Amino acid sequence: MPAIDRPVQRLFQRLTAREESQLLATLREERTGGFLLLLGAVVALVWANSPWASTYDELLGTVVGPSALHLDLTVAAWATDGLLAIFFFVVGLELKREFVDGELRRFSTAVVPAVAAVGGMIVPALLYLTVNLASSGGSARGWAIPTATDIAFAVAVLSVVGRNLPNALRAFLLTLAVVDDLLAIIVIAVFFTDELNLVALAAALLCTLAFGLAVRRRGWRSPAVLIPLALLTWGFMHASGVHATIAGVLLALTVPAVAGPGQPSSDAERFEHRWRPVSAGFAVPVFALCAAGVSLSAAAIAGTVADPVAQGVALGLVVGKPLGIVLATWLVARFTHATLAAELGWGDVVAVGLVGGIGFTVSLLIGELAFGDGTPHGEHLKVAILGASLLAALIGGTALALRDRYHARPAPTSVDPAEPTAPNR
Repeated sequence: MPAIDRPVQRLFQRLTAREESQLLATLREERTGGFLLLLGAVVALVWANSPWASTYDELLGTVVGPSALHLDLTVAAWATDGLLAIFFFVVGLELKREFVDGELRRFSTAVVPAVAAVGGMIVPALLYLTVNLASSGGSARGWAIPTATDIAFAVAVLSVVGRNLPNALRAFLLTLAVVDDLLAIIVIAVFFTDELNLVALAAALLCTLAFGLAVRRRGWRSPAVLIPLALLTWGFMHASGVHATIAGVLLALTVPAVAGPGQPSSDAERFEHRWRPVSAGFAVPVFALCAAGVSLSAAAIAGTVADPVAQGVALGLVVGKPLGIVLATWLVARFTHATLAAELGWGDVVAVGLVGGIGFTVSLLIGELAFGDGTPHGEHLKVAILGASLLAALIGGTALALRDRYHARPAPTSVDPAEPTAPNR
């Protein structure tokens, strides 16, 4: 019986023109956000290690907000609970768009980044637990800290050294980061909710429903209606015991992600276009300014090196993240008999996995939720996150630069032996 030729399944498919346009626009915005995020972190480090370090601590400890509403929070808490809600609102919009009208709507394109993101979460967590459960001073509570990739930093590295990389690989990194963010949201909501106020949670969900209804009615979708509903949702979510940033995700998921009749783009695309600059240009850099200020004295670094929590975080980011991403992608290829796209090699996947070890925004957030700000573990893990992210950026950037040089080489041209060649001159 003659063999039946079956089409070869590719792990990374070529993008459509619309998907490529959306990808390039997102990369430009994330690149700018990455540079501003880096600037905020550098300013925080310089300030916290300067003679004016006390003013940095005083600023973060300043209480702002009405006590009658239980919103008399420190500046640091407003940055974590308030500004990051804007960041997670944009993440939620991206999730909604990807699942409804993007790369994640098709199983064939969603399975690889989804499995890679899961692998990039499980392996770092296992490495962290291995270190901390074997140490007398360790703590299992921080297992989720090294599981998150900072997409803004990763894209910034990619944009600097990876100009010739195929867009399919760039799309893989962005889609993997979207799934990574989804997993981080689930972890925050499930594992870091200690006490639950059901009345406040119900009120937050009702406000979310009202927000979703208002978005869908042309006469109600003005900022005068939507912003108060969003603030009420955030306030009730904060009072419920669930981390307030989850309010941003829930609000985003109510926004329609499919364009209506006569609309050039969906509401989710328009909201994302409007709010991403606020998130990347203000909310996240200010959070970095408030969260990254940690002492880099000899004593602080020595304490970080000796702390199992910091060791587990650093090992999880630098080793666990790339190992999990590459191993999971290889398993998909192994058990589905799929191959990489013709223009890609496993060196590209390894380079993206190494860049995936850059953890910052969500890692710092989970670290604060796990251990609190100002505690010994909390200070040590900040140093570990910063150092491990820098190391991952250097190693991953070098690997991407090598792959970029490979892809920049001109393709070899084949010569027809029957065709006469021109004489050498």
